[in-house]
Amino acid sequence: MTVEIFPCNDKSITKTLVFSSGLGGHANFWQPQIDFFTQHFQVLCYDQQGVQQDSELLSSNYQLKDLATELVDILKCNNLSSCHFVGHALGAFIGLEVAAQAPQLLEKLVLLNPWDELDFYTLKRFNLRQSLLEHTGIEAYVKAQAIFLYPPQWISENAQILTEQENQAIVKFAPIPNVLARLNSLKAYQPKTTAATVNHPTLVISNADDTLVPWQRGLSLTQNMPHAKFNLMATGGHASTVTQPTMMNQTILKFLI
Repeated sequence: MTVEIFPCNDKSITKTLVFSSGLGGHANFWQPQIDFFTQHFQVLCYDQQGVQQDSELLSSNYQLKDLATELVDILKCNNLSSCHFVGHALGAFIGLEVAAQAPQLLEKLVLLNPWDELDFYTLKRFNLRQSLLEHTGIEAYVKAQAIFLYPPQWISENAQILTEQENQAIVKFAPIPNVLARLNSLKAYQPKTTAATVNHPTLVISNADDTLVPWQRGLSLTQNMPHAKFNLMATGGHASTVTQPTMMNQTILKFLI
């Protein structure tokens, strides 16, 4: 597991901002955010357990709460507390669980493209991805991913970069049982129950053109949280931190400061 801590450009600032990735689980998902946010915070990114090529196999009863325990351990090992948190999809739920397990470790939460309960539409998409991996293989799974994450125009305009990223992802793909265990833990998770117990100031951001998670599910999650507000972005797809980084970065920063 890789943990990366990027110091703030202003050495007098010690507040830490934690980024937690979605189903892919890799720290490099947040590359479009690092330079911007290290102007204001110390930034921590990490690879989640089981996502590297040489990872040990995850347990058969792997749950999303295990991912939260992992992050709690990372923060404690690095003597970090009262951090701000930004999480995407699965990563957003890690933040919810950490806020419930160890509320003193987090201050403000930003949850990107989450849901209150798994929509049937999203479940069908997850099942399709699972079927691709189990019956067609790693290459098909990786090359289909962009269709779920990015708007059509962004894919068209970034064909070369996307192809290079896909080729690297295929070579470095995690053990298939781990990918399936993580996907199943996400499908089984019930965010609504935990969300109602979280009292941290929270910003939920959804995208109107998200083709994986209907934005209404993010609104419903917000309505179940005591101190949350909702921001609907017109475009960006499911991975707007990649496709609309300037707008996303500024929206997140405005909430955190």
